[in-house]
Amino acid sequence: MNHATLITAYIGLGSNLAEPLTQLQTACAAIANLAQVEELACSSFYQSAPVGPQDQPDFVNAVMAISTDLAALDLLACLQKIEQEQGRVRTGIRWGARTLDLDLLLYGEQQINLPTLTVPHPEIRNRAFVLYPLCEIAPALFIPTLGAIDTLIANCPSAALKKLA
Repeated sequence: MNHATLITAYIGLGSNLAEPLTQLQTACAAIANLAQVEELACSSFYQSAPVGPQDQPDFVNAVMAISTDLAALDLLACLQKIEQEQGRVRTGIRWGARTLDLDLLLYGEQQINLPTLTVPHPEIRNRAFVLYPLCEIAPALFIPTLGAIDTLIANCPSAALKKLA
C-alpha cells in the first residue's frame, strides 16, 4: 500500500437472505483480505426492518472502516465482486431481499457524483441502520455536506433497530 495516499473509507454491509449473520462475517473477512485494504474497525451487527417491500425478512447490518489506496471506483468494483461471490443477484427490484449488499458510504472527505457511485451515500442521513453502527466506530465523524454524525443521529430515531449480541 502507498501510505502517502491512504484514504479512510466506510462500507455499509447488509443481508437478509441465506444466513445474514454469516454473510456479513464472510464479507468482512473478504474485504479485510483485499489487496490494498487494511481493516480499521467493524461495528456490532444490528437487526432492522427492511426499507421498501415489507414482505421480506429483517436485515442484519454493520459498518466497516478501512484504510486503502484503491481508487473509489476500484474499491466499488471489489465490493461488487464480493457481493457476486456471495450469491448476490441483482433483480432490478429496488430495496428487495438480498444475500449481500455492500455500499461505499464514505471515501475520505471526497464528494463523488458519478452514474455508478455517489459518495457520501445519498441515503445515509435517513438510515438508522447505517448511522448507529457508523457512530459506534467513528463517534467524532463529520460527513461532508451533511455534518456531524451525532447531529444526524439526533434526527434519525433508532426505534426499529436492535443491536445483536
